[in-house]
Amino acid sequence: MSLPSIQAYDLPTELPAGRVDWRPDPNRAALLVHDMQRYFLAPYAGAPIPQVTANIQALLTACRERGIPVFYTAQPGRQAAEDRGLLTEFWGAGIGAVIDTDPQAEDIVPALAPEPADTVLTKWRYSAFQRSDLAERLAAAGRDHLVITGVYAHIGCQTTAVEAFMRDVAPFMVSDAVADFSRERHDQACEYVAQRCGALTTTAAALEAFSPVGVAS
Repeated sequence: MSLPSIQAYDLPTELPAGRVDWRPDPNRAALLVHDMQRYFLAPYAGAPIPQVTANIQALLTACRERGIPVFYTAQPGRQAAEDRGLLTEFWGAGIGAVIDTDPQAEDIVPALAPEPADTVLTKWRYSAFQRSDLAERLAAAGRDHLVITGVYAHIGCQTTAVEAFMRDVAPFMVSDAVADFSRERHDQACEYVAQRCGALTTTAAALEAFSPVGVAS
């Protein structure tokens, strides 16, 4: 029930076809850094995590410079059984299994550490919207584009994208700023989002859209 060992793989360089031609608008967008905690990155043997981390760093810098809201999700290290619910059936105790021996397991990796103006949401289920006030915060900020980065692409990132779509928030999965159990799972998540609930973008394209000379969608 624990996380698998994840072998190194290359990030995709071509995006699957999409059903919509959306671009993230800096005046409507918020950035989500999903579950980039030490526990969830520990299974990786290397690539693509260094590149994904660097890409998320670049997006964080751009968003903070433009005043684009930044959200993080982070699962708590210790969870009551009723809070963890059915996750235990699939994944065991999660961070709770190692938190006593590795107190930093729940920390967001230092390279992506939140800043005071950022919002860190407690993560209880796959979707960042579940048992959080993410939807209300987005609405209050006038934001209906959600740019999604982090791990794991086919689990929490994809589920968050689906729920965003169902809440009329346009999701953008950044194909080279997410990582997964394998390249196959990574590609499956990208294709699903592109065909069912949102749009794919790359770090370079998102940075262009967020730049002062970027053309809003």
